[in-house]
Amino acid sequence: MDIEQVIEFLAHVPLLQRLPGSSFAKIAEIAQFKHYNRGEFIVRVGDAGDGIYFIWEGVAEVQGSINDSEEFHEDRSEFQLKRHDCFGHGTDTSYHQAAVVALDKVTCLVLPNEYSTLLEPLSIWSATETEENSMIERILQLDPVEVNLFRGFTPPDAPQYAKCYGGQIIAQALAAAAKTVDHFKLVHSLHSYFLVGGDQNMPILYQVRRLRDGNSFATRSVDATQNGKIIFTLTASFQKEESGFEHQDIKMPCVPAPETLLRKEELRDRQLFDPRLPKNYRNKAAGRKYMNMPVDMRFCEPHTYTHQIKNPSSTMFWFKAWGKLSDDPALHRCVVTYISDYISLTVSLNPHRKRGLKPILLSLDHSVWFHRPFRADDWILAVIDGPSASGGRGFSQGRMFNRQGELIVTLIQEGVIRAAKPRPPVAKSNL
Repeated sequence: MDIEQVIEFLAHVPLLQRLPGSSFAKIAEIAQFKHYNRGEFIVRVGDAGDGIYFIWEGVAEVQGSINDSEEFHEDRSEFQLKRHDCFGHGTDTSYHQAAVVALDKVTCLVLPNEYSTLLEPLSIWSATETEENSMIERILQLDPVEVNLFRGFTPPDAPQYAKCYGGQIIAQALAAAAKTVDHFKLVHSLHSYFLVGGDQNMPILYQVRRLRDGNSFATRSVDATQNGKIIFTLTASFQKEESGFEHQDIKMPCVPAPETLLRKEELRDRQLFDPRLPKNYRNKAAGRKYMNMPVDMRFCEPHTYTHQIKNPSSTMFWFKAWGKLSDDPALHRCVVTYISDYISLTVSLNPHRKRGLKPILLSLDHSVWFHRPFRADDWILAVIDGPSASGGRGFSQGRMFNRQGELIVTLIQEGVIRAAKPRPPVAKSNL
């Protein structure tokens, strides 16, 4: 059997879809085909078995004490195993608790026991996780709980806000959805809504629903929950790569190369000592806790703007992930999704800034379209503008380009932008 066919088969096994893409080729090289005739036992009760069995073709049935009880007599389909189903265990010392019998001619792909560790990589993104993995990759690491359920965390060294950063929730939800789709399909669009602010000190559960699996497209929805309450919901569509019509009318703006620009951290340090900025502003900025982002950001127009004056409702910056990312293309799309929420809303507020303004910014909805392949550890230009604000909401849109000028991502976001109500004055004591 051609190894590419085996890899494609494995990619459609739900239990394996959480694995890094690189794992499928390794499993395909090792797994062995076994054939069984109708009525033949694939495994017997008490057998050690040969490893993990994947049904390639045919139908088998589990026979044992549980499904022989009266409770299960009416519907035995729950115990029928068909293409892409799997069973078995990964140790030589374990024994099968039930027999599996071929109902017709059955072909199984068997992963030997000694290679079962391939099914339990340290990371959903890489089978060879090392300490050198970038911060953003660690932020986007999820713990598989069930086939369609994942758990996400906020690492201690990740950016910390009053609430869980919205970009992290979107990106982790997208990661959960991506790990229920065969790795040949990549996200091409997502649409999401923020319902309640997330608590960054608690894990978030991401429940995935498999809405559709077609030959070319797949659709997933994800609910993010904390304390049993849905705080965020996302719908994403995935597509298998194909060739087709190509055109691009939008040109990338002419901007300085990222290597010639100051890093975000350097720009902040320079502003702290820039005498052109108000002393009061510099003193307050120096006292604020600064959070390092997991991406290298370089603004195209290093400016002397402060939050005390009106600014243009647009910005442009280059960014890329710190360090080298694993090669899984789904990871790179999650990284861009993470950063897409970082500065989108602030541009809508810029024309309304003034001395003493204490704004409230909350994401409401967020949509992203992915047009062309890219790597998030290469430089990407983000062009963001906020053309409208009304009714207590700010609207922003953005485009992202690679260094060759190709449009790779479009994003749209709307969120709450309000001026915080001043606190009532404290009554003076009459004493």
